[in-house]
Amino acid sequence: MGQSGELAHRRFVASSESPTPDLITGKNDRLVGYLWIAGAVVVVVAAVLLIVQHRRKGSLLAPTLTGSIGAFMLVAGWLFVFDPGAPKSEAIKTGGLAGGSLVALYALWLNDRRRRTDEERQKIEVARQKLEDARAEHDRSRVADERFARSVELLGHDAEQVRVGAMHALGGLARSRVEYTQTVLDVLCAYLRRPFDGRPRDADGKPKTRDERELEVRLTAQRLIADLLPRADDADAPHYNLDLTRAYLEYFDLSRRQVGQLLLRSAVLEESNSFHHTVIHGDAYFTRTNSEGRLHLHHMVFHGGAWFSGLTCTKTTDYTDTKFLGPNKFAEAAFTGRVSFEGCEFAEPIDFQNTRFSAGVNLDLGKPAVARTYGMYVSLDHENTLPDGWVVERRTDGTGLVRS
Repeated sequence: MGQSGELAHRRFVASSESPTPDLITGKNDRLVGYLWIAGAVVVVVAAVLLIVQHRRKGSLLAPTLTGSIGAFMLVAGWLFVFDPGAPKSEAIKTGGLAGGSLVALYALWLNDRRRRTDEERQKIEVARQKLEDARAEHDRSRVADERFARSVELLGHDAEQVRVGAMHALGGLARSRVEYTQTVLDVLCAYLRRPFDGRPRDADGKPKTRDERELEVRLTAQRLIADLLPRADDADAPHYNLDLTRAYLEYFDLSRRQVGQLLLRSAVLEESNSFHHTVIHGDAYFTRTNSEGRLHLHHMVFHGGAWFSGLTCTKTTDYTDTKFLGPNKFAEAAFTGRVSFEGCEFAEPIDFQNTRFSAGVNLDLGKPAVARTYGMYVSLDHENTLPDGWVVERRTDGTGLVRS
């Protein structure tokens, strides 16, 4: 009885440890042993198909799906054979994850390819936009050049209203195209350098009627020059140069502006001309200039040289509180109107050699300064304010020789 019971128990255990066909395939578990081999074959086929499609630049969807099926068969079959004790559902899930991973990788590759395509498209669009901008800028430059050339041509027209219109066109061009500003200023200055007789006389020396229409054109040029120059308090403004050599100026007003270099050699200044509160960054040349009216030069700043040698002023000249931060020269200047240097500051010695003040001078400087006064004369018939230590030697003609 004991032996028969033990034999039955062994048969039951053996029967329970043997695999049941319907748990795997339902028919024949031998097919499971070849599942992973079939999967490997399918994976190889998918790899070959991938290479072929890649060379043909075709779609990679078919190789991906084939590889996904092969991966599923390979992984699941591998687990069935080498880990038969594991739950079969887990093997199937793992195989499904392997196959799904290939599909996910393909989706990521498609997304990356789409992203790169978008980036390339954006680069092309940016390049196209730059090309369009360059073409538009070229067209604008061409139109501006034509507009500039036409305006300059009209400056020689006989009708003054046409010349005034041409100047306003140049001013508008300079305001819309900053690179034209210096060129337009040069053209306007060149127009003011054209010969003009502000006080015409006949052969007997009698005054004649001057050309008032031409004067209006010149006044327009003067106003446009002032309008195109930056304000004195604009710290980042460009510095534009003015060449007004031998120009005729009347009521010229550059007050509260800033200039690069100012050339005013041998110019004629009529009535009242204002440069007060102006900042000049380069050299300023007023040499041999004749001022027949009031000259306002107060509260200016000369960063470069200030050259007034040979200057002739017949009326009041005001330098009050002006700063001369560079070299200066007033040699051989003649002031027949009253002159004021009150509050002025000089960074370098003042050159008053052979300078004449015929209507009084105020030299109550803001800071003590050294001066060269050889040949400097003042009128003793007018009030003169000189720095401490300066001596005036009286002459028989009513003038005084100044010695500093």
